[in-house]
Amino acid sequence: MIGPVIDLVDVGKTYQTGSLTVDALRDVTLSIDRGEFVAITGPSGSGKSTLMHILGCLDVPTSGRYRLADEDVADLDDDQLAEVRNRHLGFVFQQFNLLAYLPAWRNVELPLVYAGVEPRTRRARALDALDQVGLGDRADHRPGELSGGQQQRVAVARALVTEPALILADEPTGNLDSTSTADVLDLFDQLHARGRTVVLITHERDVAARADRTIEVLDGRVAGDRGSQS
Repeated sequence: MIGPVIDLVDVGKTYQTGSLTVDALRDVTLSIDRGEFVAITGPSGSGKSTLMHILGCLDVPTSGRYRLADEDVADLDDDQLAEVRNRHLGFVFQQFNLLAYLPAWRNVELPLVYAGVEPRTRRARALDALDQVGLGDRADHRPGELSGGQQQRVAVARALVTEPALILADEPTGNLDSTSTADVLDLFDQLHARGRTVVLITHERDVAARADRTIEVLDGRVAGDRGSQS
């Protein structure tokens, strides 16, 4: 039986700063099924960013269990975490993180370069990913020749190109105007409709409202979970 993409049980994260102990996350238990579109929201300092880092295998819990795509990742070292990230995750950030000197398709293929995929296959998959986000006709344009919304679509295509179990988007509309924000959120809607699992980290309630399920984090705990699971 296939389990959820994300499964956290009693996850805690503690930071030590000198003599000060900070409990950034406390007893977080949640699961996210395949094909869900989930927003994780909360004010600054709520633990939302710490939770995102753990979900994205950028950090590990101090306590509890985290399984990503049926793989236990709570006790992995940095190299093992990097391998899991490459296998299971596609990231979209507030900053587009595109290389200015490369055309769109070469930016999109970068995760496949790191994975050792041969050049012809890389190019074909990058072009297909750009088609999926509606930018097939902009494949040879550099980031400076694209609008902010188009640059974020390139970033989404880059997240898709490895066919990940989960797309994790951290404040993906934070640098966009209202029109580009609507375009990018429409794109996430389309990806969700095609069966993609999308987790959106945001402090903006109108952005979170586009998801089918909203998980609210407050004082390091899950304070609310609204919407039906698939």
